[in-house]
Amino acid sequence: MQIERYETGKRMSQAVTCGGFVFLAGQVAIDAPGASVREQTTNILARITRLLESVGTNPTRIVTTTIWLANISRFEDMNAIWDAWVPSGHAPARATVEARLAGPNSQSRSA
Repeated sequence: MQIERYETGKRMSQAVTCGGFVFLAGQVAIDAPGASVREQTTNILARITRLLESVGTNPTRIVTTTIWLANISRFEDMNAIWDAWVPSGHAPARATVEARLAGPNSQSRSA
């Protein structure tokens, strides 16, 4: 079985393909630290789109995702951006949870 790793660093790869599946690392808004949840979500989803396209796929092919919010009270802010991003009829299975995030300026993250 062939495994390909993309944007590989010391501790992790941003994307890995194996057996026809694509696995993405959790994404944080590295280009929008400390910004609003809406801005961070926009940044994260752009990063996800870019990663998917770099391995030859797109958001219509996402099967499942988990969204991590530092503060669940920002759920509607995140959903406003998410709902505009998800292609109609292609919503993946999804879970959204509240948890402390590794970066102090991260308010939302998607994996």
